[in-house]
Amino acid sequence: MSETRKLAAILAADVVGYSRLTGADEDRTLARLRALRSDLIDPTIAVHKGRVVKRTGDGALVEFRSVVDAVRCAIEVQNGMVERNAGLPPDRRIEFRIGIHLGDVVEESDGDLMGDGVNIAARLEGIARPGAICLSEDAYRQVRARLDLAVSDLGETKLKNIVEPMRVYSLEVGIAAKAKPATAPEAVLALPDKPSIAVLPFQNMSDDPAQEIFADGMVEDIITALSRIRWLFVIGRNSSFAYKGKSPDIRQVGRELGVRYVLEGSVRKAGDRVRITSQLIEAESGSHVWAERYDRILDDIFELQDEITASVVGRLEPHLYATEHARLQRKPPRSLGAWECFIRAIVLSGQHSEAGSEAALALLDRAIELDPKYGQAHGLKAYTLIWRAFQGWEEMGSAIERASTAATRAIACDSQEPWAYLGRGMVAIATRNDSEAINSCRHATNLSPNLAYAYALLGAAQSMGGKSAEAIQSIDLATRLSPRDTFGDDFQLFYAFAHFQAGRYPEAASFAEMAIRLRPEHPTSHVMAAASYGLAGDDGKAAEAESALRALVPHITASSVEKTIPYVLAEDRSRLAEGLRKAGLPE
Repeated sequence: MSETRKLAAILAADVVGYSRLTGADEDRTLARLRALRSDLIDPTIAVHKGRVVKRTGDGALVEFRSVVDAVRCAIEVQNGMVERNAGLPPDRRIEFRIGIHLGDVVEESDGDLMGDGVNIAARLEGIARPGAICLSEDAYRQVRARLDLAVSDLGETKLKNIVEPMRVYSLEVGIAAKAKPATAPEAVLALPDKPSIAVLPFQNMSDDPAQEIFADGMVEDIITALSRIRWLFVIGRNSSFAYKGKSPDIRQVGRELGVRYVLEGSVRKAGDRVRITSQLIEAESGSHVWAERYDRILDDIFELQDEITASVVGRLEPHLYATEHARLQRKPPRSLGAWECFIRAIVLSGQHSEAGSEAALALLDRAIELDPKYGQAHGLKAYTLIWRAFQGWEEMGSAIERASTAATRAIACDSQEPWAYLGRGMVAIATRNDSEAINSCRHATNLSPNLAYAYALLGAAQSMGGKSAEAIQSIDLATRLSPRDTFGDDFQLFYAFAHFQAGRYPEAASFAEMAIRLRPEHPTSHVMAAASYGLAGDDGKAAEAESALRALVPHITASSVEKTIPYVLAEDRSRLAEGLRKAGLPE
């Protein structure tokens, strides 16, 4: 029997409590299922170009050409079921669980699908709540910027018979979830013109009353740290702590405090360990934006408190950027205010693409047009111009001149803005001004101690200046603060810079490969991979990396890279060029 291996979006679905339903009334249940298939399920699958691979008595396995099609199909089915279940008693409702995964499958000659891609979709379906859709991280990554979804991050989840834990996301859909009971109109506070957040007191889940003080102290520290993020509106401690000891409706909290987001959590002590959970909730809908769990040894309580605070704040920031960007996509650029233009620009910059960075520059120019003294916008403009020049999309001399002007204006407009100094640091990296690059990036970390990218760029500057050990410490801190950062591929690339500078070529190649997996179109990652493999003596992988690099930049040469790579030491630049020549790149 012949078979074909391919990548596919797989949807697995089944009926919740099928045995119970058929046991109570088999004929009626089967009749309803047949009607649902003909009236709702099959037409919806067809509209979204799906192919039913197989059916079971209570479920189906469906293949789609894209995850977007699969998710849209699933949403329509689940919404349709809410309508059809309206008015029925709970014991007679037919509800579906759905799991969606993007993965490798084997297609048999008869059209059947086998392999991990199918197994994972089935396991995701098994953990989904009735009426919900569970997405693997690979599937979620395909739709997060393309669909307006209310998603809960369920974190790393162990799936039955799947070796490695997987990050899972739950999509709650359904008209019932959106319906609001009729109530008397109430006065609500107008939302600020920037993201607003309230941090509620964390619940003490332990029997130990001493943990109450620990939990309250941590919340106070988180509020203080969030208050240092200049683009964030943070409700004061006294208002937040008015909810202590209560279990309020988050939607009500949002209305009463006039905030878009609410952070809540809990603390549980067991022996010498403490578990802290935190979750960010979008107040209007009650949907979860982000959740995290921390397990630590309770030895130095104050050091632990500082660590958790830094981690929570650092991880919140990129999620807030991404969530705000998704919300603002519904507004045309000309209707955006200066701050809104910046939010969209920073997310577009994080896409690390030619089109995305070009659109980001246009939005930043619009922000500056609306507010000429917007230091943050000037700073990100300087950074983006230099980044584009490193990709070959801007002429380096002109980019340095324009970026230098933008960075100078940024600091003049707002000397307390971290992105102003990151812009100046990027210019200094491009001009191999070692001391200014490190000092500017370090100043940004002092202004915003939880800004992960500031530590990452500091690590890049230290790598380029020959300080690889310090660089790795800085990048480690960036990764700890924001392990799933918008700029995460940069973190891996900066690790490659540091390991290459230290002469650890296999490690440099490994990190370059991780950066490539995150952003395959980033030429510098391929440069580092090819040079590192070349000097490590891995001729096969060096040739593959060189071929991929030339596919992206056909006329690139070893000497042109040696001239433009921002390593300060000539010896480092020379070694890089030598590695590229060994990989097969022409002189």
